[in-house]
Amino acid sequence: MNTLLFNTPEELQAVLGKRLRRLRLNRNLDQRTTAEKAGVSERALRNLEAGRGSTVETLLRVLKALEYLQGIDILAPETSINPLDLLRQPKAPQRARRSIKSPKEN
Repeated sequence: MNTLLFNTPEELQAVLGKRLRRLRLNRNLDQRTTAEKAGVSERALRNLEAGRGSTVETLLRVLKALEYLQGIDILAPETSINPLDLLRQPKAPQRARRSIKSPKEN
């Protein structure tokens, strides 16, 4: 079971911040360079990485600066099938059964 399910929003922000920091460090980038590349202030990046709240725009800019736009797909995957549409569709016809003749009909 996913342990993140039981975290508060504040705890989830901290987890996200730590992961972004780790991603930045794995890319061998410092905060100043990343902030400049993202077009955000260093303070905004520090707040994001510390889990102290941030804007969605800052998150997206940082993901783009880190060349990790697949993070968007992970956060909000595109659905190809709407489950509600499946429920609204008429049921597919079931396979017809062959009638079994009784021995008297032969």
